[in-house]
Amino acid sequence: MSPLTSEIIHAVAPSGVLRAAINLGNPILAGKDLQTGKAKGVSVDLAQALADRLGVALSCEVFETAAQSVNAVTTQAADVGFFAIDPLRGQGLNFTAPYVLIEGSYMVRNDSPLQDNAEVDRVGHRVVVGQGSAYDLFLTREIQHAEIVRAPSSPAVVDTFLAQDLEVAAGVKQQLQADAQRLPGLRLLPGRFMVIQQAMGLSKGSGEAAAVMLREFVQEMKACGFVAQALARHNIQGASVAPL
Repeated sequence: MSPLTSEIIHAVAPSGVLRAAINLGNPILAGKDLQTGKAKGVSVDLAQALADRLGVALSCEVFETAAQSVNAVTTQAADVGFFAIDPLRGQGLNFTAPYVLIEGSYMVRNDSPLQDNAEVDRVGHRVVVGQGSAYDLFLTREIQHAEIVRAPSSPAVVDTFLAQDLEVAAGVKQQLQADAQRLPGLRLLPGRFMVIQQAMGLSKGSGEAAAVMLREFVQEMKACGFVAQALARHNIQGASVAPL
């Protein structure tokens, strides 16, 4: 990595504490420790590693949805965050290269006639997504015929799907698999409708030097095995370390 200067440290963590936006809406990256109530997961581990690198304390700013997390970092109410790369979000954020790749999948009821992802985008189909999630942003651009219904958060997608008797639920494959185990009569369509590139990001207001430092940090964390070890430590299945 390039040498750290006091100017770069101040640009990334201007308060002297690294405020990391942690989104609990993506179970691949973060969740709550049932004993302590504190956030834990791959994103928390990366945030701590970055704080250690900068020589500052870490404060985890916890949010229930991706949209809230994006807004916090964009407005500099938090310093860094963990997001799916998306061009709309990129208007206010500088992203690193992705550190993890995650699959987005569709879920239907067992008795649904739908058998393939290509059958989803049809007139009369309603697809529920977590409001402001990567899936919401992607499908809003891509869906031409089906109707998009927005649940309050990604973890609420399947409950909304069932409560409103909708045709399709969309989200993180692992979240949907867990819901299928929790609730009878549901199945995932084979394959995926998108690959989510999870990256770190900070506000464009933090400046280019801070963005370069963060990009180099993420590349190093992938190269040294830190990201792979974090996925293993938190027993995350189905997500892969993004290529260098």
